Order: sequence, then structure tokens, then C-alpha cells
Amino acid sequence: MIIRKADGVDILLICEGTFPYIKGGVSSWIYQLITGLKDFSFGVIFLGGIESDYKDIKYDLPDNLIHLETHFLFEEINRLGEKRKIEGNMELYDKMTQLHKWFRKNDENLSDEIKHLNFYDKIDQKQFLYSRESFKFITKEYNNNCPDVPFIEYFWTVRNTHAAIWVITDIAKNVPKFKIVHSPSTGYAGFLASFLKNTYNKKFVLTEHGIYFLERKIDIMISNWIKEYRINLLKDSDEKNYIKEIWIKFFKGINKFAYDTADLIVSLYSEGQKQQILLGADREKTLIIPNGVNIKNFTYDKNKYNNIPKAVALIGRIVPIKDVKTFITAFKIASDKLKNLEGFVVGPFDEDREYYDECIELTKTLNVENQIKFTGYMNINEILTKIGLLTLTSISEGMPLVVLEGFASGIPAVLSDVGSCKELIYGKDEEDIKLGKAGEIVPVANSAGFANAYVNILSDKKLWKRYSDVSYERVRRYYDEEKLLNKYKEIYIDFIEKK
Repeated sequence: MIIRKADGVDILLICEGTFPYIKGGVSSWIYQLITGLKDFSFGVIFLGGIESDYKDIKYDLPDNLIHLETHFLFEEINRLGEKRKIEGNMELYDKMTQLHKWFRKNDENLSDEIKHLNFYDKIDQKQFLYSRESFKFITKEYNNNCPDVPFIEYFWTVRNTHAAIWVITDIAKNVPKFKIVHSPSTGYAGFLASFLKNTYNKKFVLTEHGIYFLERKIDIMISNWIKEYRINLLKDSDEKNYIKEIWIKFFKGINKFAYDTADLIVSLYSEGQKQQILLGADREKTLIIPNGVNIKNFTYDKNKYNNIPKAVALIGRIVPIKDVKTFITAFKIASDKLKNLEGFVVGPFDEDREYYDECIELTKTLNVENQIKFTGYMNINEILTKIGLLTLTSISEGMPLVVLEGFASGIPAVLSDVGSCKELIYGKDEEDIKLGKAGEIVPVANSAGFANAYVNILSDKKLWKRYSDVSYERVRRYYDEEKLLNKYKEIYIDFIEKK
């Protein structure tokens, strides 16, 4: 669906599951980039799973966002028209087999032919979905690799991992003209950006907020939607789940494709850069550009320590990777020690309704349903005025923008030891470390550790004020929005001039 149409743009952003349909996080960063760089025209191609997961546009669309189109990768199979058996082209199908095997191994580069869009004109999605040759291939791979797994599970896994490829290549054939393609993640967005780079010979900037492949791996390993099927040969080893392994290797493959193709690979923090290099990114192409906020948009009350709100908020999506259940349990422990403690969970809950319902049920089980409020999305300044402490209990993060926004209001944070969180609390280099701590770091899933930190900080005005002062000074010195925008402006101008 095309919402705004332009023949050409300066920067084409590929947004997977984020802007403009999801508030906060990466979406806020994308909005910040577009509105902060008004001298460039932007286009956005939004990629989602199924349309029903994305209701309304959540942002006012900036004037310099002149092109916007949306695509839903896993609904396209149902739009192919009549389903009928076809023989398939054996010669071309041999090449498609190369792609499938590459996803399984990821141990060498894709052939040049498969990297370009014209290959997918020769073997279309219908051939893969309905041809006899396709079925023979899937059956053969099943018998060779996992005959103990129910065939129907293997069949649909292979179909689902591959089906989006043709949706993406069809999108790539019809994009507006662009000078630079910029993807805020690897995954399907990075996959599309890689095709655009290879086909149209334009510069490709890749920015990773977290490490997409590692986050998808976590999602897959803790998921309920993939049944636990293990083949006999693995039962005495590390008990791998073959179906989950297919998905993991698929995402590892498209992650490698994006790293190999991108001209510049940006991380937000030093550990993220190290992870990118370990996963195959060329060190010479990597760069660190931290998140930034405009501190003028936030209220820093130096005297707040005189009346610190006994309230702690987790601001983020209510999904397993945010580990909201650890926060709920930590809050229960803390509330037994600190009377009249309030809790807030601020963020969308429709992405994983089952997990949200489990969180609500846990508040009832622990008898804190009247103390923890699930607010849905709120204006960030509105919630920051109500709390004395911000927390994230996530099992994976990049550089959470919400923490910087809290710091700009002088709100200390208690964070799990993931992503850039340690840098934000302790400092990222010698000079920054001298400022002191801006809160506390707690091991992942350590409810008692989080609870103790909440109680200690909210009970001690001097400690709270020290953390508050450091948090504001840290964001003022090192995480100013202007630095972020100027760096991307330099990159865009440089790449456009080089063409």
C-alpha cells in the first residue's frame, strides 16, 4: 500500500516492524532522524508480518517524508491467486537450491547471480510454492536431515522462511529512485537493502540498535510457536531443536548478507561493534554513533530529591525479551520493604497479547495488581514527572533511548547487564567514568538484585541525588542529539557526493 508517493528521494529508509506503526525505541530514532535532517528528502518502506498486527500510523508524518509504502511479508502467499501444480524449471531450481543450502550453512558468499533481482524474475514465488520440483526438493532435504520431525512442520518451516524472499525482491523492483538506502537493522530490512545496493549500485548504510540476529535467536529459543522437535541423533548431544535451528540459520544468513553488502555498519556502543565483528562484519566498515536526545525537551528539576516519588517505571514493549515478569517479581519484593511503592509498565501490549495476559496474571498472583499500572503508551514527559526511578529488566538491549530521556530529566536507572546499559550507568571511557554512576547494573533475571537497588536508591536522598546529577551530566556531555544528527548528515553528504 502506498500512502505517500514520490518518484525519487535522497534517503530510502527500510523499517521492519517499527516506524510509523510502533511508538518508541527504534521508531523514535527514525522519527528523530527524519525531523532533524530537514535538508534531505526521505522515503520509508515499512515491512511487517501480517496487516492485522499494525493498526494505525502512530506519528505525524514530517513534510520531508515524501514517500511511504507498507508491505506485509506473510500475507503475500495468500494473494497469489489460484493454487495449481506446475512442473517447475529444473535448471533454475538448482540455483534456488544453492540459496536454500547457503541459508543452512552460511559458510561462503552468495553467488553474484542470486544477489541480484533479475534472478528472481526467472524463478518466481509460484514455482517455489507449487511446483513438483519444489516439493521433490523439500522432501529430499527432509529425508536427509530430519526424518524424525513431522513432515508438515518441516514443510511449512521451509516455505515460511523462503516465501518472504520473493515479496522482498518484488518490493525492490518498484522502489522510488534513491541516492542512499539506510536500514536500521539487518533481518528482512537489511535483506531488502542489500538487494537494492547490489541492483542499483547505491550506497547502503546499516545501523544496528541492538544486534538483530542475536535478538531473533533469543526470540526463537524462548518461543512457544515452534514446537520442540528433536531428532534422535541429537538427543544424546546438545538437544538441539531442528525447526528452531532452521530459523536461526536463516536469520544468520541474511545477517551475513547485510554485513557483506553494507558500505557502513553502525553500532550505538562499543560492545555492539565487537559483536558485529564477531558475527562477520568487516572491522574497517564499522563505526559507533551513540543515540542522542534534545535535553531542551525535558524538565530537569534539581530539587526533586526533596520529594522523590516512590515510584519505578519500566518503559518498553510488553514482550518476553523485555522480561517484564522479572520487574513484576522485583517490584513485589521491593514493595514489601518500601511502603507505598508504585510501579508503572509503560508501553504497547498488543505485540504479544499472550505474554501481556501472563504478566497481568502474575501481578494478581503476587497481589500487586493495584500497585502496578499497565498504562499503554504515554507521553514520555508525563510519566517521567511521576517517577523517581527508571528500570529495564530486559534480556537484550541496544542503547535504550528511554534511558537517555530519563537521564535528561535527572531520573537514575536500574538496568540489566545487557547491551550498552553498563556504559550508560558507569561511563563509556575514562573521562566519562570519572563522573560516577547514574544508577545500578543488575544481572539478567535477578529479581532480588533489582528489588534491592530500587529500595536502596529510593530510600536514600543523598544517593538518589548523586545518581541524578550524574545521569543529567552524562547525557548533556555525551548524548546530545545534535552530535547524532551532524554525524549522519556528514555520512549522507559524503556518500551522495561519492555516488
